[in-house]
Amino acid sequence: MRARRLLFTAPRQIELAAVDVPEQGPGQLLVRTLWSGISSGTELLCYRGLLDEDLPLDVAVGSLGGTLRFPFAYGYSCVGRVERSDVGLAPGTLVFAFHPHQDRFVVGEEDVVVLPPGTDPRAATLFPLVETGLQLALDAGPVAHEIVLVLGLGPVGVITALLLQRAGATVLAADPLAERRAVARALGVGVAAPEDLPGALPPGGVPLLVEVSGSPTALAGALSLLAHEGTALVGSWYGQQPVSLPLGGDFHRRRLTIRSSQVSTVPARLTARWDLARRRREAVALLGNLPLTALATTEFAFDDAALAYAALDDRAPGVLHVALRYP
Repeated sequence: MRARRLLFTAPRQIELAAVDVPEQGPGQLLVRTLWSGISSGTELLCYRGLLDEDLPLDVAVGSLGGTLRFPFAYGYSCVGRVERSDVGLAPGTLVFAFHPHQDRFVVGEEDVVVLPPGTDPRAATLFPLVETGLQLALDAGPVAHEIVLVLGLGPVGVITALLLQRAGATVLAADPLAERRAVARALGVGVAAPEDLPGALPPGGVPLLVEVSGSPTALAGALSLLAHEGTALVGSWYGQQPVSLPLGGDFHRRRLTIRSSQVSTVPARLTARWDLARRRREAVALLGNLPLTALATTEFAFDDAALAYAALDDRAPGVLHVALRYP
């Protein structure tokens, strides 16, 4: 069986190429793709060639193998219907799959999430971003009755802000793009332009900021907004872009903490109550009660994938989350 997949061939260069679909083995499914989502974080770094080419692809996802050396296939957000199953799923079952962009593929059971009947397939391409936002909210710890600053209002930033609010925090979120602030404001999130933050926050600063802008310069300008012993939780992955931080007297004297958050694993302190299976179940439930249609702004045909990446890369007006539509 032949299929078509998306390949990153050079910085800002992609192509659709034929590929052989392997025979379905034990514990595997054959899936026909309906939609696949494009990550505006890690995946854009791949597209721009800003990752170490010898870095292994995500070992937590079975369908991602090899390294980031061009050419390579990437992506982890396919939504499709089961055509054949060795794990008891009926043909036609709607599933989310952690798999690169491809119109038909065989995937292991561990890389598939069964979606409830009635799930919007387009909105379901945001599943990995919902799971990332959930992990960020878990990593934030107890936030009830606290003011939390979120930097960056891409899809992950908006989702994280909404989840922190549900946990009892008062959230103020910042983004340099007025249209992104408008989307978040319409969803009930307090927003400000980055330059207005010093006057919008308490004089003593905030106990927690969550950095999800993807900008290597964002954190440097925000550390001064933290309260004494405050924490900066960094969800952005900057790739090979250099990051310069002011770690002089104020950083030490105020005992500030910089901590990373990453969705591939569950942190050790949570493993008594959380594992990947529970987090995925919770993320599936959130698909039905988060306002994801407001974030699912843009779609392109699979054949027009080059235009889709260019739109994200250029921060085209009105574009928050892009998905590819398959025939």
